[in-house]
Amino acid sequence: MKLSNVSLTLLGLALWAAAAGATSDKALLYGGAGQGKVIFDGRLHASKGLVCNDCHSAIFATKKEALMTMDNHSQPVGCFTCHDGVKVFNDCEQCHRKF
Repeated sequence: MKLSNVSLTLLGLALWAAAAGATSDKALLYGGAGQGKVIFDGRLHASKGLVCNDCHSAIFATKKEALMTMDNHSQPVGCFTCHDGVKVFNDCEQCHRKF
């Protein structure tokens, strides 16, 4: 019985540590369709007070694949839910970079 309590405690701590460190240490790069790769830096968003759940599930599925089109750029979907030029910048060169 004592071993199972220790195991459950260790499992709980491991899950908590994984959730607490969920912000990626690396920026994610997306295709950008000729406009330059789109860079998403979770640490930058976290520094503005956002947490993963602010976007994941409500705006995006929790996975790296996000399909954005030029049509999305003028609609309040995906990144443009916030990056509309009013709430947050919508300057192309802030996200699109040519390497």
